[in-house]
Amino acid sequence: VQLQASGGGLVRAGGSLRLSCVASASIFSINAIAWYRQAPGKQREAVARITHEGTTFYVDAVKGRFTISRDNAKNTVYLQMNSLKPEDTAVYYCNAIRSISPLFGWGQGTLVTVSS
Repeated sequence: VQLQASGGGLVRAGGSLRLSCVASASIFSINAIAWYRQAPGKQREAVARITHEGTTFYVDAVKGRFTISRDNAKNTVYLQMNSLKPEDTAVYYCNAIRSISPLFGWGQGTLVTVSS
């Protein structure tokens, strides 16, 4: 597995979670990293991405609530999720991207469940 996501769990609406994505140094050093999610019965969607230089992008559904960041020394990208809503319930994945296309296969992801 090239990238490993962790940090999911069960949280009440309005709560927070921080997800972590650890990548190998060779991947982390040259690629942008994106967080995706897949809710039950829905297609996987990208929610946030960060370039190696730290430029970020968010989809409207999470803008203002989620923050993506990276720690280059730890080869890790984080997704801080605040003000969580039940509709944020999904399996969250991370992947390296080129332009906006994922580069590798999908790992197991990490499950986030938000109760109402």
